[in-house]
Amino acid sequence: MIEINEILTLLPHAFPFLLVDRVIEYEPSKRIVAIKNVTFNEPFFPGHFPGNPVMPGVLIVEAMAQTAGILAFKSYPDLHGNVFFIGIDSARFRKPVTPGDQLKLVLNVVKHRKEIWVFDGEAYVDGKKVAEARIMATLQEEGK
Repeated sequence: MIEINEILTLLPHAFPFLLVDRVIEYEPSKRIVAIKNVTFNEPFFPGHFPGNPVMPGVLIVEAMAQTAGILAFKSYPDLHGNVFFIGIDSARFRKPVTPGDQLKLVLNVVKHRKEIWVFDGEAYVDGKKVAEARIMATLQEEGK
């Protein structure tokens, strides 16, 4: 298990943009499962949508990408830097995510070469798939 204090050392994100609370499964260079607890206090809910709060789909994909970044950096512990999106394919949103939901983020490595990674990501609430996407990312070491 990877707790929030370690996540903060792995990712450059901070409040209010850090979207991963805990990692519950991790297999280096292969797979990771993380949790995002969705609360009414999220800064995007007042505007998306007033009276009917729904987590924006792009932030669900961002949570998947942050989870993928944790996997990449944990797989190469001597590497420090940033993870950047370079592509998102086949994104689908199946059900709304609302306050009180616990988002389970499952990322599997499709392939990686050098600093380029490709992941298949899925997000679940109560065992039901709410979103999926193929995410391409690049790792950039500090100072490069």
